Amino acid sequence: MRVSPQKARLVLNLIKGRRVEEARNTLAFTKKRVAATVAKLLQSAIDNANFLSTEKGLDVELDNLYVKHAVANDGPRMKRIRPAPMGRAYHYVRRIAHLEIVLAEKNRNGAPVGTAPVAGQKTTKAAAPSKPKAKAKAPAKKKAVGKKATAKK
Repeated sequence: MRVSPQKARLVLNLIKGRRVEEARNTLAFTKKRVAATVAKLLQSAIDNANFLSTEKGLDVELDNLYVKHAVANDGPRMKRIRPAPMGRAYHYVRRIAHLEIVLAEKNRNGAPVGTAPVAGQKTTKAAAPSKPKAKAKAPAKKKAVGKKATAKK
């Protein structure tokens, strides 16, 4: 899309990690020009997931989808020249962003699919034994600056 990647990242960061319906609502009420294009891209990703579930036979639950990854990378830059006073020219760059959105599916309990704990594995972290801390040395004192010698005349 012909927008700077920095401006596109502002909108993409709003929807990262959110559920698909929540992301669509956020994009609908965002007052940035790029938000409409990001909404189209998100709808395309949802339609691709729907296609996988209906036509290809993969088990995808559309209600559990969330935005896993949303990135705006630099595209090719178009270098342009604008006329300036007294026969000079101002150079400027038109930037292009490559937008990328990846959707993933969460379980009913909120964890991403494939990250369920293995049987026999503890789900809570055990506290690691702490080592006794060594005493920190006091910072070295600065040396006093001597007086400058006067120059001979």
